[in-house]
Formats: sequence, C-alpha cells, structure tokens
Amino acid sequence: MSSRIRWILLGSVASLAFLLGGCASVPMASTGADTAAKQFSPLPDKANVFIYRSEIIGSAIKMGLYLNDAPIVQTVAKTYTNLQLAPGQYRIRSHAENNSELTLDAKAGEIYFIWQEVKMGIMSARCSLKLVDAETGRKGVNSCKLVAAHE
Repeated sequence: MSSRIRWILLGSVASLAFLLGGCASVPMASTGADTAAKQFSPLPDKANVFIYRSEIIGSAIKMGLYLNDAPIVQTVAKTYTNLQLAPGQYRIRSHAENNSELTLDAKAGEIYFIWQEVKMGIMSARCSLKLVDAETGRKGVNSCKLVAAHE
C-alpha cells in the first residue's frame, strides 16, 4: 500500500472517530447551580462571563479552558462554565489540537458570552474562541449544562 493511500485511510479513520466517537465526560455542577447560572444575573461589582461549547461534534474530546494561564475547567460537547470576575483585563485560552486565545476587558455589572467553537482538526478537534452577542450567547448557554468548577 502506498504512503499516500495510508495517509488517506488514516485521515478517514481519524475523521470518523472524531465525528462518531463516544462522549467524553467531565465533572458536572448540580442542577440547581445550572439553573441559577442561567438566570444571567450579573453581580454589580463583577463581570459575569459564560464560556460555552454548544456543538456535538468532537464530543469524545475534552478541551481545556485557562484564565491567565491558570486552568479553569475542561469542557465537552454541550457544556459551559460561568465565571464571576473582578473588573480588569483577562486572557482566556482554549486548548485542543491548537490553542485559541481571546483577551477580555471585563467591566463590573456586564455579562459576556464566549463561544468555544469546535472545528475539525487533523488528528483531533480544533477550537476557536469568539465573543458573541447576548442573544446568541444565551441561546448557546441554555442548550448546555454547567461543568463543575475546577478545584
């Protein structure tokens, strides 16, 4: 078998596993915490930041989220995290086959929605962080479940 055909077959198998792979799991928050977060009530002295992963594609892949290089949580398909941050500038990074970074200038009393988009990679899932509008973000978060906070 030629090298080219082997690479094509390997890519096909990896793509199929990526699309149809079993669901990965992460620690989940309680139903009560999920319901409370979805009230979208900002604290007056904090920025309320939602980072969500609303797609089913890549469900077998965990993706790490980092705030200023400190780990926050890992996400899987249809999950989100909610951060209450003091005002200031933050660097949010998502890690998969690649890294995607977003800088957020968080303001007190504001709500921010960041979509952790999943994309097809070469051997695994790729990611992209995008700040989205409130309507898009609320819809995305409401389709997901809250992951437990990193300890």
